[in-house]
Amino acid sequence: MRPGFGGPAIPVGVDVQVESLDTISEVDMDFTMTLYLRHYWKDERLAFPSNTNQSMTFDGRLVKKIWVPDMFFVHSKRSFIHDTTTDNVMLRVYPDGKVLYSLRVTVTAMCNMDLSRFPLDTQTCSLEIESYAYTDDDLMLYWKKGNASLQTDERISLSQFLIQKFHTTTKLAFYSSTGWYNRLYITFTLRRHIFFFLLQTYFPATLMVMLSWVSFWIDRRAVPARVPLGITTVLTMSTIITGVNASMPRVSYIKAVDIYLWVSFVFVFLSVIEYAAVNYLTTVQERKERKLRDRLPCTCGMPHASTLLNSSYSDVDVNTTGNYGMPEENGDKRERILVQLALADGRTGGRGKGVRGYASIWIDTHAIDKYSRVIFPGAYTLFNIIYWTIYS
Repeated sequence: MRPGFGGPAIPVGVDVQVESLDTISEVDMDFTMTLYLRHYWKDERLAFPSNTNQSMTFDGRLVKKIWVPDMFFVHSKRSFIHDTTTDNVMLRVYPDGKVLYSLRVTVTAMCNMDLSRFPLDTQTCSLEIESYAYTDDDLMLYWKKGNASLQTDERISLSQFLIQKFHTTTKLAFYSSTGWYNRLYITFTLRRHIFFFLLQTYFPATLMVMLSWVSFWIDRRAVPARVPLGITTVLTMSTIITGVNASMPRVSYIKAVDIYLWVSFVFVFLSVIEYAAVNYLTTVQERKERKLRDRLPCTCGMPHASTLLNSSYSDVDVNTTGNYGMPEENGDKRERILVQLALADGRTGGRGKGVRGYASIWIDTHAIDKYSRVIFPGAYTLFNIIYWTIYS
């Protein structure tokens, strides 16, 4: 039975020394911690006379024969007391009946994480200690030295997180069937290291988006160059998104990394659609040019037709585009194809100089590429500014 049974609640002080913070799992929403848990109380039934006022220390075998606080970890998934090479339990009794009860425990407990800002997030987890059987009428649980009751090893470090602070709190927990209980909290705040995700996720995604812009500088008729470039960047972005989601829990909300990756994916996808538009407009324009050539004056029946026609559209290849020193309109140089037809005056019998007629066709299918070279980088830069301003 507890000391002072039938009287006021027995005070039990607690202090903790955190030996290691082993793992933080986003998938399982938990953490694993190894700690030394120490209890302090007074049991006059264990007092003994001593001239030297020295305490006596016992191992775990005596613990089974006396009353000890029945502490447990709230919301714990797994926990155990280390037993190598023997049970890591120590009991120290002082002449006046004060007792120190210490044990080394590893516990895996729940940590409800909010991943909406992942991987630019800060997580707060807590380990909760409570008596299982004794309400606050029988046992008063408290931190022995306040916030100084929690000590941590300076060598504790995590690969993905920076431990910002540990602190302790005390609250009352109510259960409708049994009553009120004192509950002790060990709360720690973790800030995630971003550098790993910059190297593994953000930089590759940004480079893929920039690589998709290269197609804007490739000739629109170079289909074997532009199409594989667009498809490759789309598939690479899909691989990056799949790899990130494979290591994350299937939460029902959007994470910060999802926003960045999917916006990057949309930019890559739009670069493919942009070339589809350019290719389609080019095809339509070539059809118009072909119809125009069909309407040019026919040389059939003209004397020496083979010599009168200098070259059938050979002065300027109809499939060759470029700027031919034409004036700019609206600040943009527009491209044209010159179709030259050399016609001789049949009435001069070939004596006179040939009379040349020119037909100019204005085309503007390159305008989409020209605008894309500015709009795509500008829009993506603006998105990055807004994104890092919000989440940094």
